[in-house]
Amino acid sequence: MMGIITRLFAREAVLSKARPADACAFAALHAASFHRGWSEGEFERLLSDRNVVAYRAMARSSLAGFILSRLVLDEAEILSIAVAPTQRGRGLARQLLDINLRRLAALGARSVFLEVEEGNVSARRLYHRAGFRDIARREAYYPAGQGSAALVLRRDLA
Repeated sequence: MMGIITRLFAREAVLSKARPADACAFAALHAASFHRGWSEGEFERLLSDRNVVAYRAMARSSLAGFILSRLVLDEAEILSIAVAPTQRGRGLARQLLDINLRRLAALGARSVFLEVEEGNVSARRLYHRAGFRDIARREAYYPAGQGSAALVLRRDLA
């Protein structure tokens, strides 16, 4: 019951462009979300790259989620998307994906690619509902003991 009340009165997350200063928070959330988290330095380099499109979602003063993609000519790749465990199930990943796809289209992207772990059912559901389709499979992509292949997905924007 308390969880329902908390969700009802929780303020919406605010989406904005990410900055290199977000690298530390991104690294912490990424490490909590994936088998191998990226370092603060890796995020600093990505967030400083003019070809990287990145958004963050802030809930009060805390990072609730982020998305990063890289644009090269008319193709883009979603590099990572993560949502804090306390913010999951509220549609935040879809909001981040939508704003990112709109920005990529505005910058001239005609198609967007991504890789997702085959066993990540919630992420696959998100991407398929957003219009992505499976185009390839990479067997044994993730280290032994972590489970599964990577699926390569694509969505055309134009």
